[in-house]
Amino acid sequence: MKIHPVILCGGSGTRLWPLSRSAYPKQFLRLASDHTMLQDTLRRLDGLDGVAAPIVICNEDHRFLVAEQLRGIGSKPHLLVLEPMGRNTAPAVAAAALALANEDPEALMLVLPSDHVIKDIASFHRAIGLASAAAEKGMLTTFGIIPDAPETGYGYINRGATVPRLESTFAIQRFVEKPDQPTAQRMVDSGDYYWNSGMFLFKASAFLEELRTHGAPIVAAVQDALDKAKTDMDFCRLDKAAFAGSPSISIDYAVMEKTARGAVVPVNMGWNDVGSWDALWDVQDKDEGGNVFDGDVLASGTRNSYIKAESRMVAALGIEDLVIVETADAVLVASRKAAQDVKTLVDKLKADDRTEHVFHRQVFRPWGSYEGIDAGGRYQVKRLTVNPGQKLSLQLHHHRAEHWVVVTGTAKVTRGEDEILLTENQSVYIPLGVKHRLENPGLVPLQLIEVQSGSYLGEDDIVRFEDVYNRG
Repeated sequence: MKIHPVILCGGSGTRLWPLSRSAYPKQFLRLASDHTMLQDTLRRLDGLDGVAAPIVICNEDHRFLVAEQLRGIGSKPHLLVLEPMGRNTAPAVAAAALALANEDPEALMLVLPSDHVIKDIASFHRAIGLASAAAEKGMLTTFGIIPDAPETGYGYINRGATVPRLESTFAIQRFVEKPDQPTAQRMVDSGDYYWNSGMFLFKASAFLEELRTHGAPIVAAVQDALDKAKTDMDFCRLDKAAFAGSPSISIDYAVMEKTARGAVVPVNMGWNDVGSWDALWDVQDKDEGGNVFDGDVLASGTRNSYIKAESRMVAALGIEDLVIVETADAVLVASRKAAQDVKTLVDKLKADDRTEHVFHRQVFRPWGSYEGIDAGGRYQVKRLTVNPGQKLSLQLHHHRAEHWVVVTGTAKVTRGEDEILLTENQSVYIPLGVKHRLENPGLVPLQLIEVQSGSYLGEDDIVRFEDVYNRG
C-alpha cells in the first residue's frame, strides 16, 4: 500500500526571528543543511518504498514559494492545497484526508510538519514501517521521540500497553502538556514518556471516522470548503468563507487525545523541531569552543554561542552563551537561555505597527523579488529582479510615479499604449496614473533600479488589471 506524504507548511516560525518572518518563514530557509527545511522534509523520504507524490498544505501567500522549492528538488506534488487562513492542524489534515478519500479511502497518510530536523534517516524509515503496520490495522499512529533530557518546551506522550502482534508499538495512555522541570524529570526517568513529535501515520478513512466522532463541525466545514474550492493554476484554493467556519484546533486536541485507536511508535532519530535559536545551535556541528558560526563571523574568546551573519561581518569578543543573528535590516542579540522568548519581540513589533516581523529587506514575489535600497519623505529606491519569462501585473498607481533603469538583462515595458524594449543602461519613466507592466522576455534574470516618487509609496497603492498569478 502506498504512503501519501501530507506536508504541513503553514507555520510562521516567529521564534526564529529575525531570519524567519511571516512572509518568508523558517520552512523556506536553509537553516540546518544546504537545502531548505521544506526540501529536506521531502528529501528524507527518498529511498522509502511505496511513497506517492506529496500533498502540500500551505498559506495562500506562500504558494509560489512552495511551488518553486518543490521544483528545485524535482518534486511534483499530487496536490497543493491553499488555506485562505490558518485554522491549525486538524482542518489542514482533514482537507488532505477528504481529498485522498475520494480516490482511495484506505490510503495511508504520513503527516509531517515541514520545519523539523531528523538526522538518523534509517531510524526514521524503520519507524515509518512500524507505524504503517499499525495504521493498516486501523490505528491512528504517532511518533514518540525517546527523550534524552527533561525538556520543558515539548509536550509528552505517556505510553500504555504494548499493542498485540505489532513490534515496538504502544497504545497511547495520555498526552501531557509542556511540563515544569521536576515533572519533566520524573517522566523521563520513568521511561514511559516520549516527546510529542507532531508526526502521524494513519488511513484516511480511519482519521475521518474519528474526526466525525469527535469533531464533526471540522469535517463539515472542510468538506464544504473543498466542494467550493477553485482550481487556480496548479493550486487547490479552499473556499474562504466555508473554511473560516471550521474550528481552529490542533489534531492532538481534536482527535488524538480523544480516540481509543491511538498508538505511539517510539524512535530515536536525531529529531528536533528547531523551535528556537538555541535548538538550532543544539543540532549543528560546533567548534572546539562550542560555537556555531554561519557567515562572515570574526570571534575571539567566544564560547557556546550561535552567531549568524547575513549581510556584513559580525565581530564578537569575550562572550558566552549568546545568540547573535544579523540580517540586512535587524540584529538580534539574546541569551541562549532566553531564546524561546523571541516571540515577545515579534509581538512588540506587531503592537508598534512595524513591518520587520513580516518582510525582509528582500521581498519575494511570484515573478522574482525586490529589495529596498533607500527611502526618504517622498521617494524610495528599490532593486528589482524579474526571473526569465516572468512579468508583473498590468497596473497603475494613484499616488506615485516610477523611473526604471535597467542594470542587466532585457526589459519589455508596457506604458499606456506603447511597448518599449530596454537593455542595460537604458531607462523609462512611468507617470502617475498610467497603466504599465514590466516583463522579462529574455533567458537571464532582469535586474533594474526602480525610483519611486510621490505622496504615498505603500505597496497597497496598486490597481491591477491583468495578472498571470491571479492576485487581487
